[in-house]
Amino acid sequence: MSITKSRKAELIAEFGGNNKDSGNPSVQVAILTERIVNLTEHMKTHKHDFGSRRGLLTMVGKRRHLLDYIKRRDESSYQDLIQKLGLRR
Repeated sequence: MSITKSRKAELIAEFGGNNKDSGNPSVQVAILTERIVNLTEHMKTHKHDFGSRRGLLTMVGKRRHLLDYIKRRDESSYQDLIQKLGLRR
């Protein structure tokens, strides 16, 4: 259910400027997306886990705010990011 260190390092390398750039909003969105996908799979089998549901909704809201920030700063990087991650907006 959690994201592994190696997967997190891969996401940082792919979406960040360098291997230690975990604060970049694009990296944060990629990590949140990975966690959201994992938690969504968990919720498919554990429908009544309301604590995890609340955490999932919190992560989705945080990702939405970060995506809005990226969109305000640079529209083209926003479009590239949502295309790479396979998001709908």
